[in-house]
Amino acid sequence: MKILAVCTGSAEILPGKSYRTGIFKHPVDAGVMIDREGLVGDRICNRKHHGGPDQAVYALGSADLDWWSKELGRVLQPGLFGDNLVIDGADSRTISVGDRFATEAVELEVTSARIPCATLASRMGDPGFARRFARAGRPGFYCRVLKDGVVKAGDAVTYHAYTGLPVLMPEMLETFGRNLSGEDRSRYLAAPIHHKLRAKLTSM
Repeated sequence: MKILAVCTGSAEILPGKSYRTGIFKHPVDAGVMIDREGLVGDRICNRKHHGGPDQAVYALGSADLDWWSKELGRVLQPGLFGDNLVIDGADSRTISVGDRFATEAVELEVTSARIPCATLASRMGDPGFARRFARAGRPGFYCRVLKDGVVKAGDAVTYHAYTGLPVLMPEMLETFGRNLSGEDRSRYLAAPIHHKLRAKLTSM
């Protein structure tokens, strides 16, 4: 595996909207520092739903980007979905909470799936795209940063699979907002899930 692209963005206004968003990401050639809050210099506008230590980095696998290119009939560039990293050789359908991706300088741990929203639909120019994205089951994955450092396109990546019972990204997407069985709830809580989901599940 390797880092195929590193993407950052600035605050921009969506067409037809009045608010600014950081969803417009673009690949950068230089190395970018990643700390516990994410990529230094990357803009996150809505911190209620985006960013923070457990959503510091949003990544896609190259398999996800390739699939969407075929699905939409055009070559998609890294950053289109607001992704910070594209990891060559990864496929979000097989990624679990607790999986780790490490370069020589940085280590990331998967915490949750990306849940599509109205901003993504507006970005894609399709009011129904959030539902389409959810049905596809290729949500990408949010990560917390376990080790700070600089990453750049071309960096080699080592993948370490979570050793506990898996909580896969498509499953997290499918069960979002739904009640879990007692068995599934225990499995989710045993994994290093996003702190907001953990708080919700422990309060039930």
